[in-house]
Amino acid sequence: MRFPVLFVLAGGLLAGCAPHGPVSYQGYFEGEFVYVASPLASRLEHLAVAKGARVEAGASLFTLERTADLAGQREAADQLRSAQARLEDLKKGSRPSELASLEAHLGQARSAAELSRLDLARQENLFRSHTVPESDYDHARLAHEQNLQAVAELAAQLETARLGGRSDAIAAATADVSAAAAAKERADWNVDQKTQAAPRAGLVYDTLYREGEFVAAGNPVVALLPPENLKVRFFVPESDFAALKPGDAVRVSVTGRAEPLTGRVSYLSPQPEYTPPVLYNRDNRSKLVFMVEAVFDAAAARDLHPGQPADVAPAK
Repeated sequence: MRFPVLFVLAGGLLAGCAPHGPVSYQGYFEGEFVYVASPLASRLEHLAVAKGARVEAGASLFTLERTADLAGQREAADQLRSAQARLEDLKKGSRPSELASLEAHLGQARSAAELSRLDLARQENLFRSHTVPESDYDHARLAHEQNLQAVAELAAQLETARLGGRSDAIAAATADVSAAAAAKERADWNVDQKTQAAPRAGLVYDTLYREGEFVAAGNPVVALLPPENLKVRFFVPESDFAALKPGDAVRVSVTGRAEPLTGRVSYLSPQPEYTPPVLYNRDNRSKLVFMVEAVFDAAAARDLHPGQPADVAPAK
């Protein structure tokens, strides 16, 4: 945010540049705010900070109403557990009681096959001695074949029951688990976004909503000013501008502070300005000024305020 602070630079700009006096430039402090917002829309349920308070990084700033999001989170968690249970069930195969039932039926089928084998042997001996007709022998032979087929069928069913679900069914269930996990992650994110914390320590410069008001998605609720985001902006005449470079130390004097602050030049504007604004020509070339910005250590800038006037001089 930029503050429209105006200064009378003409004449007073170089007031400190008189012979035998230190070079001094007029300027003002400016802050770059961190606007904390939620990407989701909802009603402001709780504002945890007050305007003018100082907060540490990670401190809770505000909470939006999230009843629907919490319900969605619970629903997603239940769906994930359901999908995981289906997958595990497919991997396990049939239940122990079902396997025991198949094993019992297989045992009965084997007993019947053995009995039919013995009967077939007797009928074959009787048929060869012409004691029984061929139809009785055929009946015994076919009955034994049917019993053998029943044994093979039940053995295959038992083996299939022990294998669990088919590979395609397991792959589909695995995909369902992955989709349910993604839905749960999205639901968790929605809940988390309804509560915002301070990304950095700083001053709560302003609160933009009151509790109970509806906040649109992306609209900032709190304007935070970290101390490292404060800088001084000052204006240097063309004759002195070429001598400055990024990183140069400057001394910043503020009314009410006994000792000046030490800053370093962070930006030099490539565009000249006029004060007062006049047409460019050789006669008024000396009235050109360039904007310069300087920053401070966070500890030194903690008690400074945007818009506060300052006098800036090159460090000795």
